[in-house]
Amino acid sequence: MQSVPAGLTPPRTSPSGRLPFALHTSILIALLAASSAPTPLYSHYQAQWQLSALDITVVFSAYALALLIALLTTGTLPDHVGRRPVLLGALAVQVASMALFATADGLTTLIGARLLQGIATGAATSAAGAALLDLEDPARPGRPALANSIAPVTGMAAGVLAATLMVRFAPVPAITVYAALIAVFAAQAIALVSTSETVRRRPGALRSTRPHLALPSAAAHALLLNGAGVVAVWALGGFYSSLGPGFTRLISPDGPEYAGGLVFFTLAAVAAPTVYFTRRMRADVSALLGGCAVIPAAVLTLGALHLAGPVLLFAGAALAGFGFGAVSQGALRSVVDSVPAREKGGTLASYYVLSYLAMSLPAIGAGALTARLRTACGSTGLCRLRGRTGDRRSLDADRAAAQSAPDTVCGRPLPPGNEQPHIHLTRHTRPGYLRPRDP
Repeated sequence: MQSVPAGLTPPRTSPSGRLPFALHTSILIALLAASSAPTPLYSHYQAQWQLSALDITVVFSAYALALLIALLTTGTLPDHVGRRPVLLGALAVQVASMALFATADGLTTLIGARLLQGIATGAATSAAGAALLDLEDPARPGRPALANSIAPVTGMAAGVLAATLMVRFAPVPAITVYAALIAVFAAQAIALVSTSETVRRRPGALRSTRPHLALPSAAAHALLLNGAGVVAVWALGGFYSSLGPGFTRLISPDGPEYAGGLVFFTLAAVAAPTVYFTRRMRADVSALLGGCAVIPAAVLTLGALHLAGPVLLFAGAALAGFGFGAVSQGALRSVVDSVPAREKGGTLASYYVLSYLAMSLPAIGAGALTARLRTACGSTGLCRLRGRTGDRRSLDADRAAAQSAPDTVCGRPLPPGNEQPHIHLTRHTRPGYLRPRDP
């Protein structure tokens, strides 16, 4: 690696005081709160605009794709132009995305809002995280790494909880949620103007925007050791964030609309204290302990589907939250502690690229699988296999339809030799759904 000529990169400053640290932590929390705020509203959007599970997955993946592009192009930009200019620009874009959410009138607008949100979050995440690392206090070592680990999950928990409460109590939640976030981001931008920059500018800003990953060898080794755990816990997080509400309705169709948001809140609410209580563990022990929780969490989640048990679903989410917190804290500490200050911004961006790839790709795959099942069971609806559902009249209608055509699945004749299918599917009285006939 070439050394930078003297005079081009002055030593970084180290502003003291609690305000800058608290401000940058709050920015991270607010960014991730905004990212999870739409989760409880997905049911509202689906009902209002007749969106499918695949449509919701596309909305989610648009955010993840834009965030990844922003990380790849602006991940090291804060190391060149400073943290504050990148954060101010990102907050402005975030306000625009919240305004677009509040005025959304269909799927296209939702996708556009999520794209803007992904760009803003990707650009600001590495900048705010690097600023926290710049503010390292020798008297309190490890505090910036802890804040970088706990702020995102705290933000996701706060965002989904606030949005869930507004869905339950606010008169117009699809507007109120985003109006509140606009106020928060505007206040943070105003406060940010009065803070000191934590690094000095250095050349190469334009060149740094070429898509690339900046990962020093020591950090790459640490990320390789912890990569499997990072992928596993972020994949579970993506599942609960994007498809959690629909999964909850599938298991408990008569539950309140806002219940879907509470599942993801459970994950995030457990993850946040887990990060705090595992902070004194060795980083590799924390990551290993969290990774061991992934398989039991997945088993509980699948068991909730087959047994129609919401308790199992929430237990799986809580266990997934423990794994998320322990792995994230240990892995992030291992990665960022091994690099010098001038390379922390790019290192954080690389870490988040892996995290959000793991978060988005499984959710997209699940949405595509849902679409295939929907196509296999007819172009009008989504197959739902659950044992108890609907009112008495719906059950009577299903029985009558099944008795009149006992050898059909999804309205199609069975091939010879398969006249007694294990599960008879008949159309639900509500458009767009199929359900199993009672035995």
